[in-house]
Amino acid sequence: MGFGIIGGSGFQVFAEGAQQQDVSTPYGPTRVFALSRENRDVFFCPRHGTEHTKPPHRINYRANIWALWKLGVERIVATATVGALHGRGATVGDIVLVDQFLDFTSGRSQTFFDGPGVTHVDLTHPYCPSLRRQLACILPDFDLRIRYGGCYVCTQGPRYESAAEVRTLARLGGDVVGMTGMPEVALAREAGICYATAALITNWGAGLSSRPLQHQEVVSGMKSRRARFTAALEHLIGASMEADCTCPGRAQLPQG
Repeated sequence: MGFGIIGGSGFQVFAEGAQQQDVSTPYGPTRVFALSRENRDVFFCPRHGTEHTKPPHRINYRANIWALWKLGVERIVATATVGALHGRGATVGDIVLVDQFLDFTSGRSQTFFDGPGVTHVDLTHPYCPSLRRQLACILPDFDLRIRYGGCYVCTQGPRYESAAEVRTLARLGGDVVGMTGMPEVALAREAGICYATAALITNWGAGLSSRPLQHQEVVSGMKSRRARFTAALEHLIGASMEADCTCPGRAQLPQG
């Protein structure tokens, strides 16, 4: 069973010492890094590129997920840095194991199934409940605070949100806000890959703090927990998948 890690800001550490692999996909080439852990094939995909040069709205999400699917990945844990939309339940430094999303992106390629024919994929529960439960059990052992459940709001970026937007998104039911969660989770479901997001709150949303948000604050928040989170993922890779996973299983994707 192949295991995939999609790394956001501050997680290029998984590429260190790994074998670089350029994968051809119907949506263009993408680069992953292959390593072996616990007798399993592990593939790390740096979401923003190896030099962190791709902004959220220009990431080739379809190529990334298709490449991991082609390599036989059946489970993906995605890391994300997010802002808190309110002060209820979670705070800066917590990792939210999100279970729902709201999508406010535009112009991104959202599906592998562009026709001919019509394919509908159920997203009632978009994040793998089995992977989320395993993360919830493992992360606290590495001194990482978690919140089990929450709604991830995906905005277009690359700008941060206004204070009015943060207030509105919180009223709509959002708990955290980021720029990369969609269409990544939907594409993973289309591919039949179990997918979970561990969203680290690195900052308060606009208007909830007395000072403006800077990108360095986001990177620093991730770096301060990176070693512990990396160790937790190493442990998760060796864990067996729960037998009662309800995800639909590997799908057949277009070959281009």
